[in-house]
Amino acid sequence: MSTSALKRYTVNEYLALERASDVKHEFFDGEIFAMAGGSRAHNLISLNIASELRNALEDSPCEVYPRDMRVKLPTGLYTYPDVSVVCSEARFEGEGQDVLLNPLLIVEVLSPSTEAYDRGTKFEHYGQLPSLREYVLVSQDRVNVEHFVRADAQSPWVLTRSTVSETKAFFSSIERTLALAGIYAKVEIDTSASAAAPPRHDSGVPR
Repeated sequence: MSTSALKRYTVNEYLALERASDVKHEFFDGEIFAMAGGSRAHNLISLNIASELRNALEDSPCEVYPRDMRVKLPTGLYTYPDVSVVCSEARFEGEGQDVLLNPLLIVEVLSPSTEAYDRGTKFEHYGQLPSLREYVLVSQDRVNVEHFVRADAQSPWVLTRSTVSETKAFFSSIERTLALAGIYAKVEIDTSASAAAPPRHDSGVPR
């Protein structure tokens, strides 16, 4: 029994479909992947971080974008970080302003179905972005904020972590500190479990 060949799309075809779609999709190597919607906690944390960063950077040239901003990586992956920040002049692909090319800071809120991807393959894609200086992973089931920071595109990543035992998280790429209470505002978390549970470091692609 024969099967139909997997349809492959060009970048222009993907962008045309995406701009007309109510559902967000990643694009890589001719394939389109639907992105699942986030949980209540995921959405609250994403919005909290975007709001807190916007307030903290109000008097700076930096711009903060929520999950609606598409980012293109040098590997050819098009994706939607939960939060992205650009502090130099924002550069976009083509004539539109909906494909960002040079974020300084990217934040992903971890979900059970995407954590391995965010820690593994997606991190590898993000690492190829010359402008990126800080990649932040935020747990939604415990108070845990991980900052992967590098001095430049050739430097190794250095990890720092803010947990329930602390009150603030320092974002070194933008030299701003956010209160953990603000990041997790209205999110129901068992803080005793937060202190006991170590972060997971598995990798893979949840396709």
